[in-house]
Amino acid sequence: MSERRERLREHLLEHSVRRGSFVLKSGRTSSWFIDSKKTICAPEVMVDLAEEILALVPVSTTAIGGLTMGADGVSFITAGVAATRGRSLRAFSVRKETKDHGAGGRIAGVLEAGDYVVITEDTVTRGTSLLEAARVVRDLGAHVVLLCAVVDRGGTAAAMAAEEGFPFAAVFTAPDLGFDYEGA
Repeated sequence: MSERRERLREHLLEHSVRRGSFVLKSGRTSSWFIDSKKTICAPEVMVDLAEEILALVPVSTTAIGGLTMGADGVSFITAGVAATRGRSLRAFSVRKETKDHGAGGRIAGVLEAGDYVVITEDTVTRGTSLLEAARVVRDLGAHVVLLCAVVDRGGTAAAMAAEEGFPFAAVFTAPDLGFDYEGA
């Protein structure tokens, strides 16, 4: 494991992982919870995380984003770091609901029909938020080239993504952090 990756892993374990009894978005209970935004938004490791994400992003990619809130930090930090490396990635958020005022729609930020897009998320158990964002982006006329999570805690996102024709990658998995998968 590279020094950068180990720094990220240690930061996740120290600052983002909590042990106890937690109710997940799915309604299931778990003995551990991860608020990976505590790592994503931490200045001491945010560039490390962006570099790890960029290593997964195909060279054809022109935009990065996903369902707001989970994707925002990952997408915006990655696009910013990419810009400092001479790589142009537009960044956007997919709103949870269609905005009925102003310009409307579900996309905030910069996304164009025809873009080649990586959909991001902070932590996935099943991958439903990734898939929702991918469908919105595809319906806009952009091409989804990868679904990417910082942490895959469930182990089922890759299969769900594949069913809809999307590749999936995660920077870390539950086993990388010392936990069993908690799939659907």
